[in-house]
Amino acid sequence: MSEALSRPSLGAAVYYDDPLAALDWLEKAFGFERQFVVMDNDGQLAHSEMRFGDSYVMVCRAWAEDMASPKSIGGRNTQSVHVQLRDGIDEHCVRARAAGAVITREPADQFYGDRVYAARDPEGHVWSFGQTLREVSREEAERVSGHKIDGWV
Repeated sequence: MSEALSRPSLGAAVYYDDPLAALDWLEKAFGFERQFVVMDNDGQLAHSEMRFGDSYVMVCRAWAEDMASPKSIGGRNTQSVHVQLRDGIDEHCVRARAAGAVITREPADQFYGDRVYAARDPEGHVWSFGQTLREVSREEAERVSGHKIDGWV
């Protein structure tokens, strides 16, 4: 597979009642870029992928009974998507808020060296964003957090 067609080992699929509106909103709020969009013969979104850095997310309509937008199930989420930024997390949060994201966790420095915020999109999906500000040793993270940590790299 050519480098242009290679894919990361892991991607996520996020289901929307209005996936075409979601594509526009995710571009505006979070800076995702459309990789490709497939429309079916009925004018419905069949499949789409958006890129962010070296990762991707599939934006889909809820096409089966076991898939749903949080909007259609009372706003509940069974998962969230985390995006690791290289820089500009505070500006990213400002951009998301200006596009209508509900910031559910304001940007804050974490004991493990990252700065993190979380946002809810118009259909209720929760997205978190982090940026590594400094490297932290396991010992420092344990001391600061009070937690026992195994597997720290």
